[in-house]
Amino acid sequence: MSQPVSAVNIVVLASGYGSNLQAIIDAINSNRLSAKLTAVVSDQKNAFALERAQRENVPAIYVNAGKKPDRKEFDRILQEALNGLKFELIILAGFMRILSAEFVERYHGCIMNIHPSLLPRHKGTNTHERVLRDGDDFHGATVHFVTPELDAGPIILQKRFRVAVDDTVMRLEEKVHECEHQIYPQAIQMFAEGLISI
Repeated sequence: MSQPVSAVNIVVLASGYGSNLQAIIDAINSNRLSAKLTAVVSDQKNAFALERAQRENVPAIYVNAGKKPDRKEFDRILQEALNGLKFELIILAGFMRILSAEFVERYHGCIMNIHPSLLPRHKGTNTHERVLRDGDDFHGATVHFVTPELDAGPIILQKRFRVAVDDTVMRLEEKVHECEHQIYPQAIQMFAEGLISI
């Protein structure tokens, strides 16, 4: 008989609507994911992700960093928000700030991100437009560990689909979201089970 997996404590950083956050919440609530969501942190006061947290009675923390803080100053403020929270893993779910190398190294091997492309192809933004422009046969999503180099950390999981002749940017975005919502909870579960590490 297999031993039950201990729940991993996670903090989710999100800047917007939080659809990946919701996929994680749904996976936890349906016992498909052995995790406990200890807080949701956002750099946007009106991020719907914060409302999703409140609906689950999870601390929703807005990090007010002013209009244009530099990266290190923002990370200092973010670190203050994280202090005192219990977590083993930081989940980036549509978090639209690039973390400093110092912050990433502090949590080496304990930060995950999901990217809307089949890395290492199409790092950065506007991935759907670039897929169509370059005539790619396949598109998809990648879960990876975060390292100081942008979108270059070790790949954990990918899910891909064939690009259809009539696909638009909007349709590709929908398909990629479907991929993301499947593989992000799976990757977190792999971490909880001790199957992956840097």
